[in-house]
Amino acid sequence: MTEEKKKKAPAPKAKAPKDAKAESPKTEVKHEAKAEPAKAEHAHTAEAHTSEAHPHEHKAEHVPAPKTEHAPKAEAPKHDVAATKEAAPKKKKAAPKKKPAKKVFVTRGKRKTSVARATIQEGKGVVRINKVALEALNNKYMIEIIREPLRYVGPEVNAVDISVEINGGGAMGQAQAARTAIANALVAYFDTLNLADKFDGIDRTLLIEDTRRVETKKFRGPKARARFQKSYR
Repeated sequence: MTEEKKKKAPAPKAKAPKDAKAESPKTEVKHEAKAEPAKAEHAHTAEAHTSEAHPHEHKAEHVPAPKTEHAPKAEAPKHDVAATKEAAPKKKKAAPKKKPAKKVFVTRGKRKTSVARATIQEGKGVVRINKVALEALNNKYMIEIIREPLRYVGPEVNAVDISVEINGGGAMGQAQAARTAIANALVAYFDTLNLADKFDGIDRTLLIEDTRRVETKKFRGPKARARFQKSYR
């Protein structure tokens, strides 16, 4: 009996070990999450290994493109610069405005051995003899002789300056030479006043130089004709 009861009696249930407890879903998720990066690292190392082992398998072979022959370009006609410059009309530059030239005249007068040269130009009516004002001369008779041509012109004389340079001769010869030079200068400057006819009617020597000269000295006398006197007493 004892043996039959033992056979019929159900077998005792095996107790599950304490360590083999079912893991909670939370732990499973964490475990799976930890396992994924390990797999990724393993896969990355595997790819690197394969790429190092077979470097030519992943790189595409570079096939050079076939060279195509290009037709030669037609040369453009050369541009002739010189021809274009000649053909193009040249632009004339505007000439700078020039100031009107001043009227200046230089005339001459002679008397005996005196020679006078008068320069006339636009001014304020100043007359100078050898760089000295005419009014500053000591000989009044000389001043009147030199000033004679100026009296016949009129107020136009106040618009010109006259400078006279005289060389050689004496006082009266220089005065008469200056008179002739000033008269000729006024005729040249005031060409519209017809002064030549006016001076010729008053005194011909105003415009024409006196050709007379002093006769040369002879021996046996102080002058050309005079002779030293002899006394017998």
